[in-house]
Amino acid sequence: MSKSFIASTALVLSLTAFTATAQDVTTADETVTEVVVTGSRAAPRSRLTSLAPVDVIKSDSLNRQGSTELAQALSTLAPALTFPRPSATDGTDNVRPATLRGLSPDQTLVLVNGKRRHTSALVNINGSVGRGSAAVDLNTIPTAALGTIEILRDGASAQYGSDAIAGVVNLRLREARDGGNVTASFGQYYTEVETARQSRDARDGQTYVVSGWKGLPLGEDGFLTVSGELKKRRPTSRGDNDPRVTPASVTSRYGDPAVEDATLFANAGLPLDNGFELYGNAGYQKRESESAAFFRPNNGTGVYAASAAAANIASIYPNGFLPLIGVDTQDYSATGGIRGNWGDWATDLSLTYGRNELDYTTSNSVNASYGTNSKRSFNDGGLAYDQIVLNGSIAKPFDVNGLHGPLNLALGIEARHESFEIKAGEEQSYARGPITAAPLGAQGFGGFLPANAVDVNRDSIGAYIDLEAEVTEKLTVGGAARAEKYSDFGSNLSGKLSARYALNDIFAVRGSVSTGFRAPSLQQQYFTATSTNFTGGVPFETGTFPATSAVAQALGANDLEAETSTNYALGFVAKKGPFELTIDGYQIEIEDRIALSENLGGRADITALLAPYNVTQARFFTNGLDTTTTGIDLVAAYRLSTESYGHYDFTFSATSANTTIDKLPTNGTLTALTPQPVLLNRIRQYIITNGTPENRASLGLDWTGGAWGVTARANYYGDAYEPAATPADDITTGNKTILDLEGRYTFAEKTTVTLGVNNLLDTYPTATPAYLNSTGTLGFTRFSPFGFNGRYVYARVSHNF
Repeated sequence: MSKSFIASTALVLSLTAFTATAQDVTTADETVTEVVVTGSRAAPRSRLTSLAPVDVIKSDSLNRQGSTELAQALSTLAPALTFPRPSATDGTDNVRPATLRGLSPDQTLVLVNGKRRHTSALVNINGSVGRGSAAVDLNTIPTAALGTIEILRDGASAQYGSDAIAGVVNLRLREARDGGNVTASFGQYYTEVETARQSRDARDGQTYVVSGWKGLPLGEDGFLTVSGELKKRRPTSRGDNDPRVTPASVTSRYGDPAVEDATLFANAGLPLDNGFELYGNAGYQKRESESAAFFRPNNGTGVYAASAAAANIASIYPNGFLPLIGVDTQDYSATGGIRGNWGDWATDLSLTYGRNELDYTTSNSVNASYGTNSKRSFNDGGLAYDQIVLNGSIAKPFDVNGLHGPLNLALGIEARHESFEIKAGEEQSYARGPITAAPLGAQGFGGFLPANAVDVNRDSIGAYIDLEAEVTEKLTVGGAARAEKYSDFGSNLSGKLSARYALNDIFAVRGSVSTGFRAPSLQQQYFTATSTNFTGGVPFETGTFPATSAVAQALGANDLEAETSTNYALGFVAKKGPFELTIDGYQIEIEDRIALSENLGGRADITALLAPYNVTQARFFTNGLDTTTTGIDLVAAYRLSTESYGHYDFTFSATSANTTIDKLPTNGTLTALTPQPVLLNRIRQYIITNGTPENRASLGLDWTGGAWGVTARANYYGDAYEPAATPADDITTGNKTILDLEGRYTFAEKTTVTLGVNNLLDTYPTATPAYLNSTGTLGFTRFSPFGFNGRYVYARVSHNF
């Protein structure tokens, strides 16, 4: 599928729909206009009259599919958003990032009720999509708490500040003062796993979810909506036979981690007598997840000779062992504010707090350097990130001579305090014991050293101006500018111009030009994870060092600066009766992208640079990567009602995006070496350009007839690459289509029973070739945009009251 294919499809859809509308058929009455608030500070607009493309996803759509994770549900419903499901990537197994338009996960801003959401404490440092990023964990918010989700597919840093390069995801919480719902669901995988070395049936991943919400009155006109969710998911295993053991068998647990979580959210609004309103929301999640590292076999000597890091103590684990990595997550959030009219000005003042904590453990493991005195379970330390955001805004429409409509002026300020912390693990999780020849630290996931511990913070302040006006009956224009200053790296000024012109009652064009930025996260600036090896009794370190450290700067590293972007967008909107079509093309140019370098070491000139610090290998975060992403998005919808055969909602969406690298990072110190060391090798480059599909599409049907309902959806995914050092060893997912089907029946308009299947045809990505899977662990590529678990069957009972 290509951009020309999308354009041709759009033309066919337009002609077909307009012809159908003109014929004598019974069509759906025009639905209530979907009002959006994301991307504009003027009076709320409809989704189709906004100056930039905004997808609106309602709670009904989230509930009419089998996913139990918000991020996965969004990726199914909005093709511009991708949610890979990596495994064997340590913490990223448990906090999986989502991407918008194929860009980095941290280049999308996430809001909750229009307020900035805090990111996860995790920084993704392994070989998965989003390597080097620290993004918001969307799965800390239960779908039961949500009313609608708005996805702004346009650069918006001039409106919202840092991170909004690819766009904005605004999660709007449910508002209800009465009614409620309770839902219970169960599902599991029924699949045939066909890896390179074997085929087997799998029945795993059993998932139990109980969720609900209740609306309560607050005063005469206020509301308090409380929602919660309990979830338990057992792990999946999709590894291949391990050729290192006899007989060959599956020794890994490569797939989704085991998860247990409990989440509680509340959202409230209370009108006051003076025309103002108090509002607020709060949320808490506790999640315990457990994934598996690579299996450590035992060859009779205690150490698997092909990998010194896979040490074993035969008397403890005579048959080898599979280390398990536990991540205990606690996530807190709270917002309180007051809004209302102060004279002619609409005002809003709020304070938001968010915190994410990750504590790591390793179990079913060993620190081989302690021999038989080694512990089997280890406390590896943890990460924590929090932020406090003070936000104030005022807005007023002005009547201006010569303009068809009012000129809306909005002014605002935002102050933010952030902090990041690394906590050291217990001694045996990282230390070397008396057996100096054996590898040190907990096998599978070593703990953070005391030297890695940090506790840092920063402050920033920003101010913006936002203008929007109906210049004529057909032309609406907008402009915004925002200045921000950070205490650690400097300042930024972003701007945006946008416009929409209605050609007639059916067609309109819209476009924008904007600049944006993303501040380097505290996680990227200060994350440190090292291990210590002894040579001749002298300790030598290896690992990830901050760019500000003496070690990184000896290799030419500089203090991190902001990423900057320029975004061009041009779109087309059509609506005739029940048919809607939007096509939006874009180009996003990003300079000074931040990336995590390769491990540098193993050659005499670099060894000499690192020797004064007793370091043998080092990697660090660096600016200097320039990319260009071009793409086109298409979204079409058609509604049809019949007297005898029910109501039909047809949807089709497609996206095509291509990212190219314009410049690779380097620095003066490394440039002077011969041969020049590579900061980003071929693998890292291809993760950026080909780690997510260039082409995606989705075709959906939602039918309701009396008490019955059916939802059917086909999601197409183009090739995604798991790159290797040489092209011959690249693994591709293949072009795949995933079919989902769900049927429902509602009793007495209150209780709904649902049966459904995700991935009806049991489709998998291409299996990892045996010669590239020496341990048998990686049965399928971890870059698959739809995962690699196979067919999922589920049942759900939901009761409204």
